[in-house]
Parts: sequence; structure tokens; C-alpha cells
Amino acid sequence: MIGIIGAGAFGTALAVVQGLSGRPVLLLARDPAAADALRRSRQAPRLPGMILPETVSVTAEISDLAGCATVLLAVPMQALRGTLQQHAAVLDGRRLVACCKGIDLETLQGPTAMIQRICPAASAMVLTGPSFAADIAGQLSTALTLAGTDGDATLAAQADIAVPSLRIYRNRDVLGAELGGALKNVIAIASGAAMGQGLGESARAAVMTRGFAEIRRFAADLGAQPETLMGLSGFGDLVLTCTSLQSRNYRFGLALGREEAFDPTVTVEGVATARAVARLAGARGVEMPITAMLVDLFDHKTSIAEAIQSLLSRPLKEE
Repeated sequence: MIGIIGAGAFGTALAVVQGLSGRPVLLLARDPAAADALRRSRQAPRLPGMILPETVSVTAEISDLAGCATVLLAVPMQALRGTLQQHAAVLDGRRLVACCKGIDLETLQGPTAMIQRICPAASAMVLTGPSFAADIAGQLSTALTLAGTDGDATLAAQADIAVPSLRIYRNRDVLGAELGGALKNVIAIASGAAMGQGLGESARAAVMTRGFAEIRRFAADLGAQPETLMGLSGFGDLVLTCTSLQSRNYRFGLALGREEAFDPTVTVEGVATARAVARLAGARGVEMPITAMLVDLFDHKTSIAEAIQSLLSRPLKEE
């Protein structure tokens, strides 16, 4: 049986697609009331129209996951540290697969480093790549990267997660997979802001391309493999997230560009990631103009029009 912590859209989608394949799944909702409502209705509030298969059991008790060798951690990046600390006694020693994308604001660590620090006996992995929860739950063909340094554990987790509509590729470059998934959210916000300002498709393509250059520059400085950034967890995820209204980060950027309010209940991982990356890049001397511009926007140090003008007036140089 596979365990999934987090009954939000992505965690529920993974439970649905696993359950539809006939596999037993244990889905843990962190809120007991939400777990009870989901158990009774079988209808996921974050995935309208989706019904939980009978093979999916819902719980709010972490002890129920004691029989799960592989546990997917489908919680927001900024909630991962607290989740691991709260449940380390049960989770340590298992195959733990982080399904979040970002960098912890307090420790400036990615998800697998966080897992290894808090649950040192666990096999830490990250599941990332171009995907939307609704597509996964609807059994639309999706390909993801599962990155881990323990070959045997990654192979076992790959077998646990893969189903006909969800193809899983293994990768040993955990850092590259994490950074590609995290930083594409930052560039998605910038892409949305460009579209929200009415700059057009050509401007968005420019933001995506120069943003990808930032991602590769930052990842290389930290030691990631360049080819990883060209794969599903880098380029693939960037394209999807910067061009679809299903992307929360892109929609947030649209609102930013239009100078409109955005729903504060919607998790936008790219905001915290931009702040964390700006701190790391500044300390390491890595130039990240798009990321820095976004942080200034978040902190109300500049307007959207001024930020765009600042980027456009940067010195001319070779690509």
C-alpha cells in the first residue's frame, strides 16, 4: 500500500490515479474534519467532479501509515519542514517522496535535504515535472521525473507510483530536478505579469527564454547537471507552467501585471521561492535580474511598469 500525506489537489489526484489502477492507497488529510468529510462524500473539494475510488482509504491518523513503505509528501514546500518534524517517528526509515516544488525560506534547503536532515534513515526522493492535478486525476497522459540518489529505493518507488497514464522517469541528479521544479514557478509569475501588462506573446517568450537562462545559471552554480534542466523537471515544467491558466503561479502573475488582487487562500509557491533564491543568488554572486525584479514587486519597492522598464533598459550584450 502506498501512503500519501496531503489531501489537497495534487495529493488527491495522485490518490485517484493510483486507486483507479486498482492499487490500495492511504490518503492522509492533515485536518481531521476534512478527512471525515472526504471519507463520507468521496468527493474531492479541490478536484470538482472527481470521486475517490473505493481502493482509496482516507485517514487523519499518521500511525495508519506505518504499513506503507513508500509515502508521498504532497504538502506545500513551506509546510514540509513542520510535517516532517511532527511525524518523524513514523516516517523515518521509509521511502519518502517529496511532491512539492520550492526552497524552504528559513533553512534555504530543498525538499530532499529537508527530509534527510529530519528523517536521516529515510530514502529521500523528489517527484517533479510538467503536470496539473486535474490532468493526473483524469488519467490524461503525464510524464514526471523521480529523482533520488539511492538507486534501489528510487527503482522501488518508481514501480509503486507509475501507472499506465502516469509515466515515471528516474534521475540521480536530485539538485537539478529540485531546482528546475522550484525556479520555473518564479519565471511563471514573471510570464504572467508580462501577459497581464498586455506586452504580448513575444514578450512572454522572451521572459521564458531569459528566465530559463537564469535557472540554468543558478543551478550550475550550485552543482546541478545541465542536462537535467533540459528534461521534464526543467524545460518541460517551465513550458507548461508559463503558458497555462491552470498554473497558480501564472495566474498570480497575471493578477500582478493587471494590478489586481489575488485569492490569498491559493498557494503560490513561486513567491517564497523567489525570495529564497534571491537570498542565495545574492550570497553567491549569481545574477538573477528577473527573480530580483519580482522580489522588489512583492515588497512594493517598484511598480510593475517600472520593473519592466528596468529589465528592458539593461545593458545590451551577447546572448
